[in-house]
Amino acid sequence: MEKGKPRLVRLTAIVTQLQGKRIVTATELAAKYRVSIRTIYRDIRTLEQSGIPIYTEEGKGYCLVEGYNLPPVMFTEEEANALITAEHIINKNKDTSFVDGYVSAIEKIKAVLKYSQKDKATLLTQRLQIRSNLENQKTSSYLMQLQTALTNYKVIQINYLSLEQKETKRDIEPFALIHNKDNWVLIAFCRLRKDFRAFRVDCIQQMVISSNTFNPHKITLEDYFDMARKKWESTPDISMT
Repeated sequence: MEKGKPRLVRLTAIVTQLQGKRIVTATELAAKYRVSIRTIYRDIRTLEQSGIPIYTEEGKGYCLVEGYNLPPVMFTEEEANALITAEHIINKNKDTSFVDGYVSAIEKIKAVLKYSQKDKATLLTQRLQIRSNLENQKTSSYLMQLQTALTNYKVIQINYLSLEQKETKRDIEPFALIHNKDNWVLIAFCRLRKDFRAFRVDCIQQMVISSNTFNPHKITLEDYFDMARKKWESTPDISMT
């Protein structure tokens, strides 16, 4: 949001962010709206005085008191159009669970659109076409389960068939998901190889999320890419899992 926008617009946007994230920092808000941290402090006090139950976690940031529900968010026409466009793009994705999850979510979102927006959304839906994955292939159905395991630090047991048609059973610790050339790739720590490996989701034949958890890995995705780059440079003949 550009500096100079009405304060009411900024306050509304801050509430929306608080709805969407568990913790929001003053530094993050100040950078996003191009104002000082002191201005954000004043904004938070104003929201609190207006009845929004904001809880401050010392040294971390702000969050809404658990259990507090705000009225449905209203969308601008451009925001509604972006959601409809995203729906068309996601429908072409090759993972069934991802498509089904988004379709379910977008139906709930469409329910809060104004009547005039619903008519326009229907028109836009009829006039959009995404020219990728024209055969509408669905090659996997594990993406949503993988995301849940990743965010809950759950160990996954998989039967994996590599691109070289070699089948193995692995216990893995999911770390990150990458979408590359219409395919999803899972980055995970493989307990068999005792190292990080990249697994194509469409090569997973069977998967079970175990009740066992693992300690979060103390690296970022950028750190992983740096490690992978150095390993590739030193051993360029090693193929991807």
